[in-house]
Amino acid sequence: MTAGRILVIKLAALGDVVQAFGPFAAIRAHHPGAEITLLTTPPYAGLLARSPWFDRIWDDGRPAWSDLPALWRLARRLRAARFERVYDLQTSSRSSRYRLMVGNGAEWSGIAPGASHPHANPARDLMHTAERQREQLEMAGIADFPAPALDWLDDDISGLGLPARFALLIPGASPGRPLKRWPVERFAALAATLGLPVAVVGGPAEAPLAAAIARQARVIDLTGRTSLAGLGAVARRAAFAIGNDTGPTHLAAAAGCPTLVLFGPESDPALCAPRGRAVAVLRHPSLAALEVAEVRAALAGLVAS
Repeated sequence: MTAGRILVIKLAALGDVVQAFGPFAAIRAHHPGAEITLLTTPPYAGLLARSPWFDRIWDDGRPAWSDLPALWRLARRLRAARFERVYDLQTSSRSSRYRLMVGNGAEWSGIAPGASHPHANPARDLMHTAERQREQLEMAGIADFPAPALDWLDDDISGLGLPARFALLIPGASPGRPLKRWPVERFAALAATLGLPVAVVGGPAEAPLAAAIARQARVIDLTGRTSLAGLGAVARRAAFAIGNDTGPTHLAAAAGCPTLVLFGPESDPALCAPRGRAVAVLRHPSLAALEVAEVRAALAGLVAS
């Protein structure tokens, strides 16, 4: 199939969206003349609207199950679009149920019961996200996987006051998973030894982390000051990045910034480590016990490679 009406589903989260850049590019390359719609959620619609992969972005992809009017509107919209093929890259129980909304006439790549092109690998949950999605698309007939062009992952950052050379720190992570965070005191102690200014990125909630680091090092506080595309632009200009296993770290790595990712016991880098031009992973049984010296040694290896 090289033309037609195609639906791609990717709802969340940021790290998973970033790791779908390659599959997005492969789907577009396989369907160069198709009208491709992305079903996503509001946090990622603006970012992906900049990309060259989609003709339309729908951001109403995750209504609450209790919001019956919103579910009805989504179902009616999906059915009316008359999609010919669906690539479900979310592959969740929610997205699989959307097959009923789209209608059984559409070809379906994913794990939904009755899918025409199922990802029929019982070990799929033991694969890294990148390899799992690639195999899913291969089983749907896609053989060409071009490197995704990311020149669109940019923004005007001239007003941020960044110096010519700086490090990028990403000290935040999901608020509900505190064990994924290296203590901010260690980030601050590391920053004080780097010998160059550090830009700290994150959402507005991470502003106290930037303030804590600023007590020991020269900090450019960018928390709450960049769009996702702007974060890509900052990362592209940084000397290197150090961050927890969180979405902005995935984005920095994808932008080509040499990136050191800190993993604790709550997530497995074999399944979800960021991918990029130069990425190193440092995993410790307890991030609270990870010493600054260990991080500095891993960073030296990354920068020297």
